[in-house]
Amino acid sequence: MKQARPITITGGRMVTPEGVAEGSLRLVDGLIEALGPEVRAKEGDEVIDARGRLVVPGLVDFGVFAVDKPAFHFGGITRAALMPDQSPPLDYPSRVGHIAKSGKPDLWVHPLAAATRSLEGRELAEIALMKEAGARGVATGRRWIGDSGVMLRLLQYAAMLDLVVVSHAEDAGLAGEAAATAGEIATRLGLPAALAEAEALAIARDVALAEMAGARLHVRQVTTARGLDLVREAKRRGVAVTCGISPAHFMLSDLATADFRTFTRLSPPLRSEADRQAARVAIGEGVVDVITSSHDPCGPEDKRLPFADAAPGMAGAETLLAMALNLVRDGVIDTARAFELLAANPARLLGVPAGRLEPGMEADIALVDPDAPWVIDRRRMEATADNTPFDRQGAEGRVRMLLKGGVRVGGDTQ
Repeated sequence: MKQARPITITGGRMVTPEGVAEGSLRLVDGLIEALGPEVRAKEGDEVIDARGRLVVPGLVDFGVFAVDKPAFHFGGITRAALMPDQSPPLDYPSRVGHIAKSGKPDLWVHPLAAATRSLEGRELAEIALMKEAGARGVATGRRWIGDSGVMLRLLQYAAMLDLVVVSHAEDAGLAGEAAATAGEIATRLGLPAALAEAEALAIARDVALAEMAGARLHVRQVTTARGLDLVREAKRRGVAVTCGISPAHFMLSDLATADFRTFTRLSPPLRSEADRQAARVAIGEGVVDVITSSHDPCGPEDKRLPFADAAPGMAGAETLLAMALNLVRDGVIDTARAFELLAANPARLLGVPAGRLEPGMEADIALVDPDAPWVIDRRRMEATADNTPFDRQGAEGRVRMLLKGGVRVGGDTQ
């Protein structure tokens, strides 16, 4: 799939790292050739009138658990970093290589290699060979590596290979099989719960080891006030640590579990209202680097169970953009920062030439109407499963057109 002829997008508001500016964008041979107020269409160009909409880089979703192309295209996602928790796990070069080719040409999937064999946390996998096969990072999966010796060797090895290590931050000894965060809500509901400090303890250990190893550490989701404080402090010391969060954890608190609806059974579990507010502050301060959908569609066989027995996870790809734009409307961040969190920073972690509107970058482009109203309806979702915690909630922000490498792949074009 190649771009047939040059495209010039006119009449839009381009979201660049410097801010939002009016102008045009010219795409040639799958790359951004030029952008700015002086850019004009040339003879033979296809001209697309953006009609005042936002012209943004395609979203780069960092840390999904399933490749769900229709849902990703609906949400403006052109690249996704896939977690190694697959069946079988991504712990062999051949599996990584297969995944690296799986979504092309209209969706690029960047596999994250399993840190340990079978994701059991004991023996390091063949990380160097998996990098050669296409892995863009290495991840511990849904589990925390409890053995500090194994984790240190992983970080040292990844540092030599210049790969980011993506960690799951929950001390397994404390978290166990908990379905909720310890506190008033979990006690009233009688749910098995774990202390929020399970996250902070895991982060503290992993940050200390990353500092020793000189490695790049990305904590996939940080959801508690204390965990965010630890990341904030590590960044101040110059540790190469970054972190992410999903919309559920800055939009919802554990109050959302009060009706035992299993679509709110997540990992990490929903936290207290104080933690939710702390997350919003941290996003505004720049402590959080990535907003991820954590896309994990679970069917009825996994969700129509008692709350404690249900599988954790949410179908988040379709709602990622709209939920992130809520932060802009609430004044937490500005539009340019929103797309740093959704595209530029994840692309930088993966080391791919995308995520920014700059000459030479891949022509992965979305035209977004940030004010378009719609109602999230699980019955009409594009995802393979409908487990969204935002069902029947009003939202604003729709992708009207999506280009991958300069070729149209999605959007409702209204």
